[in-house]
Amino acid sequence: MPVPFEQVVYSRLAFGPTTGDRERLKGMGLEPWLNQQLAPIEGASPLGDEPAVAKQLMAARLHIEYKAGKLDNGQTYDALKEDRPLLSLAMTLKDQLQLTRWDKAQDYAERVRPLAELRTATMIRARYATMQLREVLADFWHNHFHVNAGGDDIRVSVSMPSYDRDVIRRHSLGNFREFLGAVATAPAMLYYLNNAASKASPANENYARELFELHTLGRERYMNGLYNRWRDVPGATEGKPSGYIDQDVYEAARAFTGWTVADGSWCGPGDEHFPAAGAFTYHDAWHDNYQKRVLGNEFDPNQAPMVDGQRVLDLAAEHPGTALTICTKLCRRLVCDDPPSSLIERVVGVWRANMKAKDQISRVVRAIVLSPEFAATPSSKAKRPFELAISFLRAVDGEFRTAHDWFWTLDEMGHRLFAWPSPTGHPDHSEFWLSTNMMVSRWNLPLRLMADWFKGSRVRLLKQLPDDAVSPRAIAKFWCDKILGAPLDDTRM
Repeated sequence: MPVPFEQVVYSRLAFGPTTGDRERLKGMGLEPWLNQQLAPIEGASPLGDEPAVAKQLMAARLHIEYKAGKLDNGQTYDALKEDRPLLSLAMTLKDQLQLTRWDKAQDYAERVRPLAELRTATMIRARYATMQLREVLADFWHNHFHVNAGGDDIRVSVSMPSYDRDVIRRHSLGNFREFLGAVATAPAMLYYLNNAASKASPANENYARELFELHTLGRERYMNGLYNRWRDVPGATEGKPSGYIDQDVYEAARAFTGWTVADGSWCGPGDEHFPAAGAFTYHDAWHDNYQKRVLGNEFDPNQAPMVDGQRVLDLAAEHPGTALTICTKLCRRLVCDDPPSSLIERVVGVWRANMKAKDQISRVVRAIVLSPEFAATPSSKAKRPFELAISFLRAVDGEFRTAHDWFWTLDEMGHRLFAWPSPTGHPDHSEFWLSTNMMVSRWNLPLRLMADWFKGSRVRLLKQLPDDAVSPRAIAKFWCDKILGAPLDDTRM
């Protein structure tokens, strides 16, 4: 049963089509549709959403409930049971910071509320946005620059709405080097990879390692198994190494010392504290000012504030391995699990030719989508659980409101929204999502949706059937076309 090209487009560049989407795409053509998807959003809300999506977000209510409690310091708080708007989405980091104060009387449900609201908003956006490609890319970059907000550090979870709003969504179609700098100074990332506490002697290497291994050069360029001295790495003595080793990680970590968060914590000496602003700050007293060597490049001592770290970001962003790593991942996400080398090579050329362009990422995405490989590659990529759930709702015109049950079910299926346990983000190969246990969950998900198991969603199938769909064959044909985008093969019935 061949899949129409319009269905392929909406499977790769969107969370599936809604009623009429395929026909509209067929009528206007791929390139005009892509131009529309990549254009600035007209009438965008303060959060950057389409007016219709902003309306859905404003109308959403998420339940919160807890019993009265008392802190060790004697402060008490009252019981609460209400359906509350998604207030965290627009809150400043300074306001969110109040949720991390353990001397303030508030229930734990209040402290993790920003993450729950962001998850709800993410599902609403994926379900209702017409600018679907933006939602797909927001999901891609959240995985590439992954932050696990489901751990014990409340500072990470309360920073997530800002990370999503001010970093991921703001830069997802922009310039990669600017994006990289925004990630490096985002409180959510600084807390998650421990750079917020990194000081000279010794520096914390977590962020520097993930910067090279995951965010830029890629683990394929990790050469410590071959070389243990920087000068032995091919090209290093010319300042253009083919890869990186542990020495580069250690030196880069020193470059990022003092990059932290103004969260009111103690910063010494005596009773000196950071201001409680909640935002990024540079603390020179924590910075290692001595000379450094990163990726074969010498750093002079006593540089101006943040120059060391900015130069590391420059070197990482400009490395050929970074272009190859990210272009391969984008092709894997938008085309297939094992994208053709011809496509990757061409897209890398577009990436490198537009290193300084404000819309570098947008140009790369355009090159992928308008490539002959995109059109010629069969649709074979398995949807991850989040994509599966949203695409089903979109296909059957289901409503999404809010419900914690959604998040538990996705967790059971292995999709931990903003809470994948490692910095790698969710796997993007189909084989991971098609194990025996996961297949059972995948089959059960639409059944749960149709049975109204999720109180925050609503699916009404019978009302959509045409009057002439009275036989099992006619009903099956109708839903096969609506959900899969292709008519049912009569020879199989």
